[in-house]
Amino acid sequence: MENIALIDSFSEFKDEKLIDRVTLMAILEDVLRNALKKKYGDDDNFDIIINPDKGDLEIWRNRIVVADGEIEEPNQEIALSEAQKIEPDFEVGEDVAEEVKLVDLGRRSILALRQNLISKIHEHDNTNIYKQFKELEGEIYSAEVHHIRHRAIILLDDEGNEIILPKDKQIPSDFFRKGENVRGIIESVELKGNKPAIIMSRTAPAFLEKLFEQEIPEVFDGLITIKHVVRIPGEKAKVAVDSYDDRIDPVGACVGMKGSRIHGIVRELGNENIDVINYTNNLQLFITRALSPARVTSIKLDEENKRAEVLLKPEEVSKAIGRGGHNIRLAGKLTGYEIDVFREGAEEDVELSEFSDEIESWIIDEFSKAGLDTAKSVLEQDVEDLVKRTDLEEETILDVIRILKEEFEE
Repeated sequence: MENIALIDSFSEFKDEKLIDRVTLMAILEDVLRNALKKKYGDDDNFDIIINPDKGDLEIWRNRIVVADGEIEEPNQEIALSEAQKIEPDFEVGEDVAEEVKLVDLGRRSILALRQNLISKIHEHDNTNIYKQFKELEGEIYSAEVHHIRHRAIILLDDEGNEIILPKDKQIPSDFFRKGENVRGIIESVELKGNKPAIIMSRTAPAFLEKLFEQEIPEVFDGLITIKHVVRIPGEKAKVAVDSYDDRIDPVGACVGMKGSRIHGIVRELGNENIDVINYTNNLQLFITRALSPARVTSIKLDEENKRAEVLLKPEEVSKAIGRGGHNIRLAGKLTGYEIDVFREGAEEDVELSEFSDEIESWIIDEFSKAGLDTAKSVLEQDVEDLVKRTDLEEETILDVIRILKEEFEE
């Protein structure tokens, strides 16, 4: 009866954890054999018969009959007198099969057996979850906000699986409430101990790429190919697209009439500004397109050092650089080239390095990092933008502007 009760108890796991009967019984046999090894030292001479349909479990111990006083292996051998208590006509050399009841293992062993079974089922469950989500890496997934922590949001999917959305994988403008549905890509899945750690990301370029696949039929069907995606999450992104069918305008298809197709993607990403550009193998043309909305006058390439000198009209420079330097930074990432901006009529301008006697070199370097190498390039910018684009204090920037203005006033 104890065996039947045990089977019924363990069968509950099948319904709760969605483990098939065959797997459950294999786990049960493995756990029972471990318990037998602990009690008897070996399990090779035990037969375990499990009948899940009848809820029946039998354990049989097989031993060889030896003469009284000649037992060398107690687990493998049984004395003749003991064997004849089971069946009076047993003789030396015959095999004896004796049923072992769970109660014979002792109460402690039964409790340990149950705990071991629970552990094995969880381990099996976690391995399956790991495999399931490992196959979903790089794919869009939806889950509900379960718990909000300082450094991460804990999500639960429909199956109750826990997914982590770390703070640095969230778009800066993201704000979620408990019970709200969140979309992102499964960025990584790792086993920590026996538990899978599933990490979601909303900042990865792959998330934007997958959103294009979901929202734009031509991308999903393969008529339009996404060649490269770069992002500053929540601020700006550039997506290079191509089509092998000349009848399809890849940019127009992605953006849609009055931005209708891309609007949902922009909203999902916290109003991230998305530039969609036509990909081309012509590097000069590709860099020109990457610097959109600025209009480029000319480009000089240094392919060996992966640098591009771009000449622009003065009024186009701020467009090329963009707010916070986002546009030029993304154009560089998209094309793989370090882009240096130069203004037409630069001879009327003055290089910042000329002011090294009045402005410290590290300050000049900070402006250079933001693509601002000349006096006029600095003076054309708003103070607020200069603070964002450099690591300089507003007071320092105002002091530099005063020095530069004095040069031109003279």
